[in-house]
Amino acid sequence: MARTPFELKRKSVFVAGHGGMVGSALVRRLASEEANLLTAARSELDLRDQAAVNAWFTANRPQVVFLAAAKVGGILANDLLRAEFLYDNLAISINVIQAAHANGCEKLMFCGSSCIYPRLAAQPLREDSLLTGPLEPTNEPYAIAKIAGVKMVEAYRSQYGDDFISVMPTNLYGSGDNYHPEYSHVVPALIRRFHEAKLSGATNVVVWGTGMPRREFLYVDDLADACIHLMKTYSSPELVNIGSGQDITIADLALAVAAAVGFRGEISFDTSRPDGTPRKLLDVSRLAKTGWQARISLEEGIRLAYQSYLDDINGQQQGMLVCPRGERQGGSSRA
Repeated sequence: MARTPFELKRKSVFVAGHGGMVGSALVRRLASEEANLLTAARSELDLRDQAAVNAWFTANRPQVVFLAAAKVGGILANDLLRAEFLYDNLAISINVIQAAHANGCEKLMFCGSSCIYPRLAAQPLREDSLLTGPLEPTNEPYAIAKIAGVKMVEAYRSQYGDDFISVMPTNLYGSGDNYHPEYSHVVPALIRRFHEAKLSGATNVVVWGTGMPRREFLYVDDLADACIHLMKTYSSPELVNIGSGQDITIADLALAVAAAVGFRGEISFDTSRPDGTPRKLLDVSRLAKTGWQARISLEEGIRLAYQSYLDDINGQQQGMLVCPRGERQGGSSRA
């Protein structure tokens, strides 16, 4: 079962969800590993379709799988789309893990989320706090689906001897993030809001909640590096937290994003909106023992994320071609 160090060189490596923020970061990081990369666009392979996933695995037989595909979103998306967040994420996990097992995959990494931990668990969140208390209600369906994935990895490892492992990233941000005005996570939501306020000359930006909750953030390229490191060096049934080990209040985060964007107006808080979990900081001591730690500071990461956002906007604008009859044809810099 366990083989460490585990080599990626010349192995066929499937990144499930390669078009998303985490998946695209993994693809960038794998470029230096001399692996044979396998990807499948959503139009080619719906990971919720069990028959399609089984057929794809049988045809391609990846030796290594990074399961980074997921339906994700911020507080509003999680709370409004509860059925979709539960069904889609359960289906993806079940189909990919079973297909990897059935087709002799050498190693699989399941990427979960720090929201799997109880809402009021002791801080910082240790891996063994899983299932010790009630979940945060606003993202409970997503958390349950991710917990099921963790338990499925454990079961396949113990029953079949599969070298499958689970990692739990903290809140992520960076290149490839979702900047939807309603369904995005807090960092991209703030970047977009402050940027648009700066352009419009607005003097005030409203941030959801009280600003008091504390959150930990990790730049997505740091996550990808940690995942490659653990894929090579870690093989155990215990899941591993991946984070920076530092947290910040939402109010201070808003100030940091405003500074990076160049917004100089006032910031107010809509206390009628939900705060979510009071604090979410991961205990990363297990990760640290493997010899890895985050490199990109929050200040630098926000700057990089904002530049990526500007690049996306510019790419979208350049992709809009003026047709002979004045019609406009949409284009985007992101696949």
